[in-house]
Amino acid sequence: MKRETMLARVRERSEPWDLIVVGGGATGAGVAVDAATRGLAVLLLEREDFAKGTSSRSTKLVHGGVRYLEQGNISLVMEALKERGILRRNAPHLVHDVEFVVPNYSWWEAPFYGIGMKVYDLLAGKYGFGRSSILSREQTLERIPTLRQDGLRGGVVYHDGQFDDARLLIQLIETGADHGAVVLNYTPVLALRKGADGFVDGVLACDSETGERFELRARVVVNATGIFTDEVRRMADATAQGMVAPSQGIHLVLDRSFLRGEAAIMVPHTSDGRVLFAIPWHGHTVVGTTDTPIDAPSYEPLPLEKEIEFVLETAGEYLSHKPGRDDVLSVYVGIRPLVKAAGSDASKTSALSRDHTIHIDPSGLLTIVGGKWTTYRHMAEDAVNHAILLGKLPDSRCVTEELRIHGYSENAGQLGSLFVYGADAEGVRALADQSPELAQRLHPDLPYIAAEVVWAAREEMARTVEDVLARRTRALFLHAHAAVAMAPVVASLLAAELGKDEPWIEEQTRIFSVLAGQYALQSIPAATPVEAPAST
Repeated sequence: MKRETMLARVRERSEPWDLIVVGGGATGAGVAVDAATRGLAVLLLEREDFAKGTSSRSTKLVHGGVRYLEQGNISLVMEALKERGILRRNAPHLVHDVEFVVPNYSWWEAPFYGIGMKVYDLLAGKYGFGRSSILSREQTLERIPTLRQDGLRGGVVYHDGQFDDARLLIQLIETGADHGAVVLNYTPVLALRKGADGFVDGVLACDSETGERFELRARVVVNATGIFTDEVRRMADATAQGMVAPSQGIHLVLDRSFLRGEAAIMVPHTSDGRVLFAIPWHGHTVVGTTDTPIDAPSYEPLPLEKEIEFVLETAGEYLSHKPGRDDVLSVYVGIRPLVKAAGSDASKTSALSRDHTIHIDPSGLLTIVGGKWTTYRHMAEDAVNHAILLGKLPDSRCVTEELRIHGYSENAGQLGSLFVYGADAEGVRALADQSPELAQRLHPDLPYIAAEVVWAAREEMARTVEDVLARRTRALFLHAHAAVAMAPVVASLLAAELGKDEPWIEEQTRIFSVLAGQYALQSIPAATPVEAPAST
């Protein structure tokens, strides 16, 4: 998957595209995959990098949503549980089962949550990941040795899914490309085109790297920009009323020692009305999240001090070793594109629906917004069905329910630290085998090797140090200080692949160091240039 090839295909096409998808997150990638596998001509345009926004900043769960069950949203829970099962079947290298323990400190919690989890099992039906059960105190501590023991009575265990969100997104983009879609990052849509009838019939886009502009026609334009939904809608109609009530959630990443074992913790009630998770992920512990209404979306939202204190304090109530600020290796923040319902109180975002919405503006712009990562496939199917009707496109059946996602591998567990690549791990390993320098780890605290940088540039359209350290690998999200230390080597390797010079290396290292400062609670020293491994 090479960016130059994608640009060439855009330049060569004179016919209108069937669909132009604006937005390269989970929803946009899902729409591109669905449409391409139905034989439609699809172009996906992303302003920044794929998964730059919300889609790389989740709680890393593929789940039905226990909280939605409590709210009575049975249809959403059933849909998500089904999609959870489909996603594990289609991407077993990225989605796997995790045991979640609800610790019980009061006599009533075991029967209360036990019944709730049995209902969760029942709704999952044939897509279930495992049976829930009530645990004794000893069984609970076997699964979570680091739980606070004072007053612990036992627990309830249930099963849900976990994944690597940005890696899945990159492989969805590759799946779309495998089936003929043209996909481009760093290609913002500057304006929407309208025909003589006043209906949207294309876009004006720009290659951020060269400034080259493209006048592109389409039978349907799909707005899949998540938190930036209203910005795109106002390109077609400056007076369009906002649909999105943005809410941010933070996650703190701690050392693995805070959650020894393979099970996760789920706290069903916290002071802000959300559940709190502590989850093992890539050899670390992820704790979150919050639900804080914000005024406007951004690509790099900042954690609020009260959010950091809330997560640390709540986690400390359940962990035997209470985490402090000095224990936080990274903090990342995501913004949810929640859909406002008529008459709803947008200040209470935890109560807003996680269902998706499809909206067609009077201009003919098709917008899909809301939903959750787990249901991206069903959302995409719904959007493409509407697009086919709207654009009078050739009608064909959706095939994504049985579609294997790029990298599909049932033996990912045997791939070591390269398991997230699935079948592509062989290609990464071949690079490392060709050059001993590329087999070197980039930092002793993280598993990533230099070959992954080269692979990201050659095969996954990585263009910057941030692309590699935030989304092709997850270094920035796991350990901000380590990521900064890796940046000079990563910049040198990328420069060799992309034909960049020494000033570019220095600037990329500087830009990334500044960005990483937002992911750390302790100040980060400037990265020091080091000699990079040779690329081949």
